[in-house]
Amino acid sequence: MVFAAGLGTRMRPLTDTTPKPLVNVGGQTLLDHVLDQLAAAGVAKAVVNVHHLGDQIIAHLAARRSPRIVISDERDRLLDQGGGIKKALPTLGPAPFFICNTDAFWREAGVENVQALARFFDPEKMDAALLLAETESSLGVDWGGDFERDAMGRLFQPSGRRRYVYTGVGILSPRLFEKVTEEIFKLSPFFFEAARRERLFGLPARGLWMHVGSVAAIEEAERALRARGP
Repeated sequence: MVFAAGLGTRMRPLTDTTPKPLVNVGGQTLLDHVLDQLAAAGVAKAVVNVHHLGDQIIAHLAARRSPRIVISDERDRLLDQGGGIKKALPTLGPAPFFICNTDAFWREAGVENVQALARFFDPEKMDAALLLAETESSLGVDWGGDFERDAMGRLFQPSGRRRYVYTGVGILSPRLFEKVTEEIFKLSPFFFEAARRERLFGLPARGLWMHVGSVAAIEEAERALRARGP
């Protein structure tokens, strides 16, 4: 499940005319970067939800062959990430599935991270597994991190600054949403509830991760790409 329906408010005025997933970083759109990583890791089908300037995203994806794209159309009503997943569940199927934000950008090791997360996920003890990056060394992180991780890989949220940030890439069990009746709802409370039940786990990623969520972050990512070379 690739989240491409957001309004991209932190990238205005750029996103007044271009949807955030089609913003170009390093010669490639954010959306294509994510989809290429998934395809290279062996993902055969990706559900992409659309809302803001969704016609542009649908047209852009028309030529893609790998992974196979299924559009989840939210142009009439934005459902938030949780609601977007619920709408797409019949297409996603009964097995655990990847979730990906389009502003999750790696300079290297992205494919290896996706594959490593798939190997890490254990449906017997996990409802969700999140790919993590170091708060201090990641680019575009303007908050104090999201999680700490215990020796078993379980995630929790102590007060104060936290070592790890959620990269926007994870694997979820569809059973998280079995009893949800709402149509529009956020995803993050499901992480917190899974953590409370000790069923939220995290895997530290390799390589440089960049959160490309604002105009300033685009410039920072471009500088990092030039500095590291091809």
